[in-house]
Formats: sequence, structure tokens, C-alpha cells
Amino acid sequence: MIVRKALCVCLLVLLAGARGLVPDTASANEINELQKQKTTYSGAALYPRTTETRDLRSLDGIWNFRKSPADPEYGYRHGWYEKDLDKTGPVIPMPVPSSYNDIGEEASLRDHVGLVWYDRRFHVPAWWARGEQRVWLRFSSVHYAAQVWVNGKMMAFHEIGHLPFEVEITDVVNYNTSNLLTVVVDNILLSDTVPQGYVKDIVVANNKVRQEQSYTFDFFNYAGIHRSVFLYSTPQVYIDDVIVNTDIQGLTGFIIYNTTYKGASSDVGCLIQIYDKNDTQVAAAQECGGLIEIPNANFWWPYLMHPDSGYLYTFKVSLLGPLDEVIDTYHLKIGIRTVTWSNTTMFINDKPIYLRGFGMHEDSDLRGKGWDPVLWVKNFNLIKWVGANAFRTSHYPYAEEIYDLADEQGIMIIDECPGVDTDIFSDNLLEKHKQSLTELIRRDKNHPSVIMWSISNEPRSANVKADPYFGKVVKHVKSMDLSRPVTIAIAQSYLADKSGQHLDIICFNRYNGWYANPGSLQNIAAYVTEEATAWFRKHNKPVIMTEYGADTIPGLHLLPEYVWSEEYQVALMSEHFKAFDRLRRAGFFAGEFIWNFADFKTAQTTTRVGGNKKGIFTRSRQPKASAHHMRARYLALAAADAGAPPPPPPLYVSDGRPAHHEL
Repeated sequence: MIVRKALCVCLLVLLAGARGLVPDTASANEINELQKQKTTYSGAALYPRTTETRDLRSLDGIWNFRKSPADPEYGYRHGWYEKDLDKTGPVIPMPVPSSYNDIGEEASLRDHVGLVWYDRRFHVPAWWARGEQRVWLRFSSVHYAAQVWVNGKMMAFHEIGHLPFEVEITDVVNYNTSNLLTVVVDNILLSDTVPQGYVKDIVVANNKVRQEQSYTFDFFNYAGIHRSVFLYSTPQVYIDDVIVNTDIQGLTGFIIYNTTYKGASSDVGCLIQIYDKNDTQVAAAQECGGLIEIPNANFWWPYLMHPDSGYLYTFKVSLLGPLDEVIDTYHLKIGIRTVTWSNTTMFINDKPIYLRGFGMHEDSDLRGKGWDPVLWVKNFNLIKWVGANAFRTSHYPYAEEIYDLADEQGIMIIDECPGVDTDIFSDNLLEKHKQSLTELIRRDKNHPSVIMWSISNEPRSANVKADPYFGKVVKHVKSMDLSRPVTIAIAQSYLADKSGQHLDIICFNRYNGWYANPGSLQNIAAYVTEEATAWFRKHNKPVIMTEYGADTIPGLHLLPEYVWSEEYQVALMSEHFKAFDRLRRAGFFAGEFIWNFADFKTAQTTTRVGGNKKGIFTRSRQPKASAHHMRARYLALAAADAGAPPPPPPLYVSDGRPAHHEL
């Protein structure tokens, strides 16, 4: 039986009410424990926008920066948050957004473990005060933990990088002079952080000189203010959240919505207006929650599945006062589509879908994990050039602007929380793991591109504790959203894993021909086919292979194929393609994701030549031979699934006719 979402507002109210708590622990990081605030935090749900009632300022740019000495309390004792950093010692310029690790020329900054300090000054427009506007400060991502002061007053503490947080600062800002914004960032990962890591002190002559961070995941632990920082205003009575779900019956689209607001208890109404892509109003309603019907709707379709993929409507909500005056407005893009699944198949708008995708990383030269619109517009151009229709946000939530691009271009997303290599399975870790998903789902719930939640990558799921642990995590996700399936990218064998029974879709990672039997290609197709089939037989659920691949040095050519060469990467891919085609005919296989889209940086080891080289593109986004090979396959699959003939070769080779000879 196909699993469908309930067409009811009660689900949305449940989502609006879901909350989480991050407990403070004695082991958690080096940010001053006395200044942490233990508060319930549900995430910054709405992306800041300029509207008729709201104003917006970007605080991106060059900030002052200082690395903390080995003693993490030093900056606190000397009041670094009370005055400009350049008044208390030397600083260096630091771009925001970016990781700080690759900006300098010293290994000590690249490999720094512990606290760093940022500050800058900003002005608040005087009219915000005259208009009695609330003033908000929003950080789109600070990794891993952050503490924020405004004019020397501690305003916020947030743990778990890759997700936004915000705080109202109305009562502490000045309107007739500049304001000081100070942020301390802690990159330490411990056994109860998400993701996890371990730290040891390096002691010389009884003095702690530095710390070393270790972790099991295979990407560099970049840190800093990674995404945009916003200063924005709202009216005193303001829209707090908008929740949208959609359904389809025939040619009619249904929008089920709920709007929540704060700052007033009564005499507030709502006006909802729906506009098509030509800015023509197509529907309206006057309730803060309900159902809107769109006859002859344009549905949201994935790339290459429909001529008009990625179709978006504008959902505008206005809060109205007792005289129908506009109090606050907010708008967002929405897509009308359904995601459903059976025990064998995923469906978009009741049509079977096969995922052609990548594992990716937010990673680039110099910027590290810093948000970069140039890089990501290029990434999407390459995704579409290859013919892919999906990617996984391995292994953490990506910048919100990336999801907007995916919405617009019809690229599907498996949205993954920061739980990577999850181990130990303590109660404290469980609460933080659930909190990361609370914030993730509140942030990304309205994106039509998000078709699945991934709650972990390669957890140590053979551990007996993994069974109840992930049972609780899945239950938490289902309490917030029933409209999307839940998965884990599993690396344990199907015999040992103890998480699959809780999931809707089985995803597995396996490196045949690389970590297992490197250099051997003969048995890859058989091994992949057998394992995918075993997963299906065990759980009776759709199966996706979310990682496979081989490291490849661009420009290394060896014939016959040999590990690390471009020829070997292409040959290994072809053996997997054979298995995937067999599995596509078996009826339960729902997609293939190569690892990785592009080369990326890792910690220094003898098995990594400047980082992980499994990308089909280089870190500078230039194609290896494998990119052309993948393009030929993905475009052929898209044509086959659409019932169209395979595409012609991109470059002319031959007409296949014999030469004519005059005799």
C-alpha cells in the first residue's frame, strides 16, 4: 500500500508545536559555562526577507578576528566582549561568511582547536525606533557552537553548526550611535556533540600548549561564521512561522497551511494570497490556517521529468488588525507536489521516480564551508549538465539559499542532519540529535525540493543501542512531519545493522573495488546486486545506493586501468552501472548516488592526497573523464524513464556508414 500524507491541518499544528531542548553539560566545549543560557530553542524558522512591513540589513563583510590563546577563559577574564577587539590586542581581517581555517598562512590557524573571537560594529536605522519595530539578529550558521554579545550584553548561545539561530536585540541596541557585535566560536567536537569527535591536550613542560581534535568522519572540520548574518526588523505583532503542505487530486492542487504569530493575543486576522509565476493572484483566503484549492494547478516536477520543472507559486500572508489594517506581511515560494512511497517505489505526484544523484559537500578553495553564491550557481549548472535530478546534503544541512535554488530548478534533496558516524548512543547525545532535527525540519519543511529526511550517515548501527536510539529519533521526526520518508545512509552490513527496521527507505554505502578489494573490478556488479537485494528481502522497503566510488587524481592516466587513475574510476562506475540496471528491472531499486560530486578537503592522512579525490569534478569544478561518463548515463536514464529515445552523443563521431569507393 502506498503511504500518503494526511490532508489535515492537525499535522501542521503538531509541527508548529514541536520543540526541543539542548541541555548544557560539563563536557560541552570551551565556551564559558557560566554565560551559557539554558533555553528551549526551536530554530529560526523563517528566512529574513524585506517586505512591506519588514526591513533587512546584511552584516556580511570583513570582521575583526582573533584566535584565543590555549587558555579558553583568557578572553572572558579580559573582557574581550566588552570593547572592540582591536582595543584589546592584535586582530586580523576575516571575511564573513567563510571558514577561517584557510584564510591565513599559518598551520596554527588552519588546525586551531578551541575558541576564536569575531567582532564588528553596526548601525540600526533610526526609523526602526520611530516605527516601534522589533530588532532581530540572525546567524545562518556558525560552526560548531557560538556565543553572541551586543554592546557587551550576552544575547545568545547556540550549539550545533549548520543551522540558523536568531535573537531579538531591541532592548540593547543604540539608535544614535554604532553598536558592538561580538561572537565567540568554538569548533571543539566531543562525544556528545553532533557530529561527534574527541580532543586531547598537548602538554610541553607541564604547560598546555594546544589541543588536537580527532574525528572519524572523512571531511575537514571547517569552522567559523559560515553563512550570512542578518539584522532585520519586524512589527511588534509579527508572523512567527508559516507551515505549508500540499496535495493533488486530478488537476487540482491543495495547499494546507498554518500561520502562527506572536506579540498579540486577540483581534488579529490573516489574509492569504497565492500568486503564480507571472505574479497573477490565483487564490486567497482569510483564515490563519486552512485549505486553499488551486484548480488546474501547475505542479512542481523534478528536472527532466516535465518540460516546466520547478514550478513555484508565491504564498503571501498578511496579519490584519481589527480595522483590516496590515500589521505584518511575509512571503515565500512554494511548490504543489506530493511525495509518497510504497514498499518498492517512491512517487512524485503519483508518478514513479528514480533518483539520479550525488553525495556532495559544502566545500571549496579558500572559503572552506563558507556560503558562496558563485560556487553554488556553478554547482547547479553542472548538476543539470550531468543530467542528475537529486543530491544528498552529506553530511549536514546546507545553506538555505541552496534549497531555494533546488526549488527553482527542480532538483530533489535528501536532507541530512549533522549526525555522521553516530556512536556511543548516550541519552545526552540523543537529545542533541533530536534537537538538530527539530531545527532542520522547522527550517526546511516548506521546500518542495526536500523529499526525504536523512537522520544519520554511517552510524555504528551494529551496536545493540542503535535499535532503541534510532527508534526514538525516527519517532521524533514523524511527530513533526509525516509527509516525507525517513532514511539513514547505512554502512554496516544488512546482517549487522539494527536501524533499518525504523526507516521508510533503505539507503546504503559500499565501496566495492576501492576500500573492499581495491583494484578488482570483476565482482562489483554481482556484489552490489546481491547486497541491494538482501536489504530489500530483509526490510521489504525501497533501496537506494547512496555512496560508491573511487579516488582519482585528475590527469593520471593508466592503461590498463589502475587505482587512482581516471580510467579506473570510469571502469569502476561502469561495473556499478551494470548492477544498477539489473536492480532497476527488479522493481525495488529507487536510485543511485555516486560519491562524490567534487573533490573536497579532509584531515591530513596518508590515504588522502590533498583531500578526498572521489569527485567526478575537481575541487575547482572541472570535469574528470568520469563526469562525461556519468553524463552519458544520467541523460540516458532520464530519457528511458520518460519513454524517449536515448540522447545522441554530445560530439559527432561517425554516421556509421561504410566509405564509398569509386571503382
